[in-house]
Amino acid sequence: MSVRTAAAIAVVAGVVTTLLPLSATAASAAPAADGHAVLRTEMGAPVPGGPLTRGGATETFDLTVKNPTGKAVEYKPWMLLDPKGPSRLDESDIVFKVEAVDAPATKSHIGQQDGEWQGEFSPSAGEPGAGFDIPANGRMTWKVTIGLGANYPTNNGDFTFTASSYNNSVAPGGADSHLFKVDPQIKTGELKTWFKQVSSGKDGQEQRAYLDLNHQATGDGTFGTALATSLTLSHPGTQDADFRLQALVDGRWQDLKAEDSRYELPRIAKGFGAASGVHTQPLRLSLGKNTELTKRTTITMEAEVRQAEGNTWPVRTARVQFPLVPITEPAPTEPTTAPTTPTTTPSPTASPSSTTAVRQAVATTTGNSDVTTTGSSTGSSTGSLASTGAGSSTGLYAGLAAALVALGAAAAWLGRRRHRTNV
Repeated sequence: MSVRTAAAIAVVAGVVTTLLPLSATAASAAPAADGHAVLRTEMGAPVPGGPLTRGGATETFDLTVKNPTGKAVEYKPWMLLDPKGPSRLDESDIVFKVEAVDAPATKSHIGQQDGEWQGEFSPSAGEPGAGFDIPANGRMTWKVTIGLGANYPTNNGDFTFTASSYNNSVAPGGADSHLFKVDPQIKTGELKTWFKQVSSGKDGQEQRAYLDLNHQATGDGTFGTALATSLTLSHPGTQDADFRLQALVDGRWQDLKAEDSRYELPRIAKGFGAASGVHTQPLRLSLGKNTELTKRTTITMEAEVRQAEGNTWPVRTARVQFPLVPITEPAPTEPTTAPTTPTTTPSPTASPSSTTAVRQAVATTTGNSDVTTTGSSTGSSTGSLASTGAGSSTGLYAGLAAALVALGAAAAWLGRRRHRTNV
């Protein structure tokens, strides 16, 4: 018997437990008529006795409930199925039918409390969840049929089937069970989910935490539906944290919006299995400008993985804790340089040889770092003036003044030369 089945039976034996039938209404649990758990269940050998196959033949066995006491005891059937494998079972994954042999006319249905498959049956004339009164020192017998639906998960294998009750009427150790084999035999595994904190620190003006959420399947077979993952965030206290959560999708960071306090991640496609390797979803988290948190705070992130269709009870959960610091406001900027007053040097002496002196006078003003001079001072010279405010224009005016002086000197020299020639 598996650990989980044993735990379930222990709960039934010692604590009042409820069942959620198909109507999603919990059947009320009532104590045994004499205040003691006294009934015993016995399961006959399955017929024909071979392994179960998906969509194949069913197995049938007799279920007998005995009351060894001198008072009638109410029995509320609870057939617990404990599968091996990571997938959750839908109603259609198991064939289940109960017929009365030595008992009142019976109707059967399926419940899924806490995501687990459970078989239930009750008197046809009563309400769902009604029980059977097992007479004093008497018994009742039913024929139970069990099988696999065509879509029984490929990553699930054998299962244990236990006949108990959910009104605490079966004695401790009095619940019988069978192990049903499933063909073909597989190596069953599990779904592993874990966080890895990549880094945490300042990113621009924000303090961000970077994390990877990892998923890995082991064993044979694959999940028959896509896997959906939702995240929840929490922190100590009641202040609004104003979380900013993003996921890396198709190479870019995308904002995730919370719905009912949950952030939905992109789904993992149907067919996820061991051959898929590790599926990694990068995440990053920061606190927005509207956060009421004022200091370094421990954040808890929890991931809940479930099948996207059918039985959506969580398959796996994982959590991580990490510190986060509120957003930092940028400091006001101050001028980095003070305005300077440009200076100039006296203009060069004009040369009567050519107009080169005029070009050079314009290009060789000094005291302004925005002026760039290229070429030789004795040959052809070119320059560029970058307009950056008062300093540049002052240098330009100084250069023009020097040029005008040079032109005046050249004109005077030409005038004297003409005068000497005419004399």
